Amino acid sequence: MATASGLTEQHTRLAELIREADSVVALTGAGVSVPSGIPDFRTPGKGLWTQVDPMKVAHIDAFRRDPKAFWDYYRPRFQVLGDKRPNPAHEALAELERRGLLDGLVTQNIDRLHRAAGSQRVVEVHGTIETSSCTSCDATFRLEEVDSLFGEDGVAECRLCLGPVKPDVVLFGELLPEDAMLEAHELAEGADLMLCVGSSLEVHPVAGLPGTCLETGGRLAIITRSSTPYDRMAEVKLSGDVVDELGAVLAAL
Repeated sequence: MATASGLTEQHTRLAELIREADSVVALTGAGVSVPSGIPDFRTPGKGLWTQVDPMKVAHIDAFRRDPKAFWDYYRPRFQVLGDKRPNPAHEALAELERRGLLDGLVTQNIDRLHRAAGSQRVVEVHGTIETSSCTSCDATFRLEEVDSLFGEDGVAECRLCLGPVKPDVVLFGELLPEDAMLEAHELAEGADLMLCVGSSLEVHPVAGLPGTCLETGGRLAIITRSSTPYDRMAEVKLSGDVVDELGAVLAAL
């Protein structure tokens, strides 16, 4: 039941769990960035992967086989992402960290918005659009520089060796960065409470992190519109808009 302020028992319960925990960690997915105007991947009719075949545009083999087709898809997408700004859900998570109530944040998102909102310890397990790197000499270019790397053939080439440049995001067919996954596992193992925000918790290996938290004695709280494999194991499940739900939890704190 909601109070006059819009708070429910679930919001109050989650606030209590956060206050009681010695270590709280957040795990975020595409849903946390939807209020910033970035579509998620699987919502019927709206998700990115309902409109294109990810194996044709977001696989490492697609990049190697036809870099022009790859960049034809990613170049405008990166330009759009570069203009997006954090929303109050990002800001709420940054505020939790600022208050000393959140030890770190693991995100599946590549959009940089958690850092832009002020979050300090951000583990980007799927990489970031912040940089792109040459696959031949490992030279790195910031997002603002990448547009200048394209020639008439529509392919980004390294200024130093003319090798093919690839965004520093994890594509299908690639392993997740070892250092990032190690840090993510350490956070999950040490957490008394994991806040899962805006994720369906279905994409592995990241989807295994809530299980790691549970196995080491931690608890789960889930804030997402969709159902997840962990719903029945969560202490709290909030299914409303992530901005509203996180705002209410902050108010309850």
